[in-house]
Amino acid sequence: MFIGHFGVALAAKKVAPRTSLGTLVMAAQFVDLLWPIFLLLGVERVLIAPGTTAVTPLDFLSYPLSHSLLADLGWACLFAGIYKLVKRDSRGAVCLWFVLFSHWLLDALSHRPDLPLYPGSSTYVGLGLWNSRGWTFLVESAIFALGATLYRRTTRPRDRIGSYAFRSFIALLFLIYLINIFGPPPPSERAIANAALGMWLFVVWAYWLDRHRRVGSPPPRADLITLGPLSEPPPAP
Repeated sequence: MFIGHFGVALAAKKVAPRTSLGTLVMAAQFVDLLWPIFLLLGVERVLIAPGTTAVTPLDFLSYPLSHSLLADLGWACLFAGIYKLVKRDSRGAVCLWFVLFSHWLLDALSHRPDLPLYPGSSTYVGLGLWNSRGWTFLVESAIFALGATLYRRTTRPRDRIGSYAFRSFIALLFLIYLINIFGPPPPSERAIANAALGMWLFVVWAYWLDRHRRVGSPPPRADLITLGPLSEPPPAP
């Protein structure tokens, strides 16, 4: 998945309102942020093989440190633990644990059986949603739309930046998603890693836009404010 992970981060703001959207996005995308680093280091491997699935031409040959079940459980504990020590926010830490681990669950729904249970495992998991482009688009777009709606209803802009930054964030993510799902395959494995590293920009963007929004409902409309009964005029002398 791609925007589905962002959808989880956006929705989580309702559960952990004190936690910045930037931190939630980092948690939701954490293993995909590590993955290109491991690729460039030669620790993990991917192959461009069009036809591997209907959605992606990528054949994930080996990624046990970033995408195995055991590794993701460990990353979730580490991420949430550091947040708890720094922020002293138990609710946010628990939410971040679930947000980070949700990445593996959504990938297990999407991928063909290529997700190992642990480094060195010979058992692989994947339900293969990516074998259907139509179902993938429907499911992932629904998760993203739900998350964006919950975030918009949970927060309100402090200024114009808070409004425009959020809208452009959503629009650009969806545009990139359309290019990924309907566009041509990437030119090389290194290009994949470099593009994946660019996802850190969305973490920074999420921190920035969240600073220009605050948790709370929009103010009531002036025409909907009901006034109490008017006082009686004083009697004539």
